[in-house]
Amino acid sequence: MPTPPDELQALVERYLDDLDLTSALGTLTEPMRHALGGKRVRPVLCLATGEALGASLESLLPAAAAIELVHSFSLVHDDLPALDDDRERRGGPSVWALHGEASAVLAGDALLAEAFRLSLSYGTAGVARELVESTLAMIGGQWLDIRGDGAREELHRLKTGALFSASVGCALAALDVPRSEQLPWRAFAADVGLLFQIVDDILDVTESDERLGKPHGSDERHGKLTYVSLFGLERARELAADSHAKATAALAEASGETDDLRRVADYIFTRNE
Repeated sequence: MPTPPDELQALVERYLDDLDLTSALGTLTEPMRHALGGKRVRPVLCLATGEALGASLESLLPAAAAIELVHSFSLVHDDLPALDDDRERRGGPSVWALHGEASAVLAGDALLAEAFRLSLSYGTAGVARELVESTLAMIGGQWLDIRGDGAREELHRLKTGALFSASVGCALAALDVPRSEQLPWRAFAADVGLLFQIVDDILDVTESDERLGKPHGSDERHGKLTYVSLFGLERARELAADSHAKATAALAEASGETDDLRRVADYIFTRNE
């Protein structure tokens, strides 16, 4: 089964491990660190985009880490009793279950603020703008989700897809890629974000709690519409295959060495096999 590029994952891990969180946060850094798990798909996408465009990977690490911090913030808050009420995350206790609700709220806030601090370390406002716009879209998607409003495609474009778009978009902004040259990159980001969500919906009904690192079937228990509940398992798998094909086709039109980006797309797709 394909895996995310190990060398890019390792760069992200080292950067996050060495991240100097402000002393003003005190022991709040403990629940913040607890939140920073996962496979780093989004920051790896950012680095792989820069790699394809010939950039120094080190120069993109603040942007990549900022994306991961925003993702972690969203999960910390999503798990709260007021939203999804999940006590488990990645095979262990969620932040609120381990540290308490108040600590989880503040830890999520601090992760978000730290992400914006990192995004503002660039000489251009483009990276921060990209991250802010995607964060607002993600929050808008969460609002639709808890209200049960809007079409499933629009909800996922916002809640899940926005941060995948930022994973690619922040690299484009950091490298000042002209808008006229961004179309295939943006198309890839949109397709791979949709792919991730469809596969996530599939895994929620096909995998065990142990494999998922959280209780399976949580979407159904919360009454959420998913690609599986809307179209059935086999059709959802067909939609995943279609999104994977579109993402691969978009990469074929992008300039540069895109092998690592293709590996990430393959990894996301084959999680349901």
